[in-house]
Amino acid sequence: MQWLPDEKYNKGKFLLQGAITEILKPLRMYGQGEYVSQAILELVKLAEDWGKYVRGEDKPINAKYVRRKKK
Repeated sequence: MQWLPDEKYNKGKFLLQGAITEILKPLRMYGQGEYVSQAILELVKLAEDWGKYVRGEDKPINAKYVRRKKK
């Protein structure tokens, strides 16, 4: 299993977040900005969990799990 150094991992996470932000940008025009910001955070967390799962870590991949962990 290969793991990226923190610097590369954080850069990739930043690029992913930027791409998701760009995709969801039109929703901000309809007053959904607050929801978009939260959705971006949750989508990035799901992507991180998926990455751990495909590397063999027993990690749940669902939005309910992400939201529960916030609290």
